[in-house]
Amino acid sequence: MKTQLCNFCLKSGILCSKCQKKVRLGEISETYLRIARLLLSLESKHSHLQDLNLRRAVEAQGVLALIVGQGGASRLLGYGGKIIRALREETGLRIRVLEDGVDDRKFLEDLFAPFTILTINTIWLPDGTTETRVILKQRGRRPPPINIKAMKAIAMKVRNMVLRIEFSR
Repeated sequence: MKTQLCNFCLKSGILCSKCQKKVRLGEISETYLRIARLLLSLESKHSHLQDLNLRRAVEAQGVLALIVGQGGASRLLGYGGKIIRALREETGLRIRVLEDGVDDRKFLEDLFAPFTILTINTIWLPDGTTETRVILKQRGRRPPPINIKAMKAIAMKVRNMVLRIEFSR
């Protein structure tokens, strides 16, 4: 598995000076450290994780977003969801797997899966900022089973994208 830290540092639990500097400067979060260690321990059981490139781990309001290199989402989500289930049991958080380097539509589709996105619009505000309006197809009459505030926070942290989320029938 490829991470922003040395494999030796992850396995031993003691960070070298280079990795300590990344943590001190805020390039690496404590969440990233914890998830990288968990995935490294799962790598012995699941050999397909060797090709995984973990770029970032972002936590917001009970939801953990794993940002992986292109093609990495299928490695984490495949095999009956055993890896995601193990991560969920260890962290107690809901997991979202997002690929790095994809366009905004693919990013939003992964973020709001399994919902269907009907429309994505860009709204230009008078102060010069923009918001992205996402209209999702509502299922039934019940409220959606996703945490809207967490999805907005993840989009802001990962892509610096301000979301306005609406539901339509």
